[in-house]
Amino acid sequence: MTAPTVEPFTSDHIAPAGALLAERHRRQRQVEPLLSARYEDPAQAAERIRDAWSQEGASGAAAVSGGELVGYLIGSPKSDAIWGPNQWVENAGHAVSEPEVIRDLYAHMAGPWVEAGRTRHYAAVPATDPALVEAWFRLSFGQQHAYGIREVPATAWPANVREATSDDVEGLVDIGPLVEIQHAASPTFAGLPDDSPDELRDEIMNEIASTRTGSLVVAVDGRIVGGVVVAPIEESGMHTGLARPEGQCILGWQATRPEVRGTGIGVALADGAFAWAHEHGYTTMVTDWRIANLLSSRFWPRRGFRTSFLRMYRSIP
Repeated sequence: MTAPTVEPFTSDHIAPAGALLAERHRRQRQVEPLLSARYEDPAQAAERIRDAWSQEGASGAAAVSGGELVGYLIGSPKSDAIWGPNQWVENAGHAVSEPEVIRDLYAHMAGPWVEAGRTRHYAAVPATDPALVEAWFRLSFGQQHAYGIREVPATAWPANVREATSDDVEGLVDIGPLVEIQHAASPTFAGLPDDSPDELRDEIMNEIASTRTGSLVVAVDGRIVGGVVVAPIEESGMHTGLARPEGQCILGWQATRPEVRGTGIGVALADGAFAWAHEHGYTTMVTDWRIANLLSSRFWPRRGFRTSFLRMYRSIP
């Protein structure tokens, strides 16, 4: 195609951008039908674009060819304390008629973002569109995080998995940092801040007390060696918008002590999560994992989770 004209994104672009995003989502649901059908409606897709455009610090570009919108890109910053000097393109923040257009749009926006000191760039990209993923690769982005989705299978409760009680709080506080410890190690090197023990304790107590959350554990000789938490998807800050199957659940956290890994306890916890979700009427479950975390990036696909979105990342320089 002829190179499009790139211009600043404005609110006038939202409606035609909704049609582009709805078409992208329709194609994605042909591969992953568990995602919400809602966003095949251009008006519903446009609402998510309006949300992206209304974020503090949002900026964007529109690509026009032959008088028609053929692509758009919107980014906005999140907390620098967590993500460094960043700019995020969320799952509703981009859609193009042809993958190559995303390269023109990013080229237009990356300069101002970097000039503003925002040198860490993130983009949530449909994993079901290899040509679009490849276009982001050719912008020097790499895979950082995967969003997983699968059906909730009818699963029998594993004999060694039970629901947590208040007596398990300290044992869960003890294993609570294990995921962050794994993320901080090679080859992930993720430096996200940890909750304090008191914050973690309060969170665990709330999860155990909640009738809407499944907090499950495995104990060996009276010692908690693993746990898993399943919650309504509305509690997820990541599986939002087009990545959120409404009314479903998220496996939000799972950890096992290093000394019991490979013994089947992790598999039992995942099966317990499926059993709990099935009993509570859920039909779809999501989770997510760091691509560079060798344990989770192998474990969750083996549990049947398919990658729906990839969080792509680029740091400049």
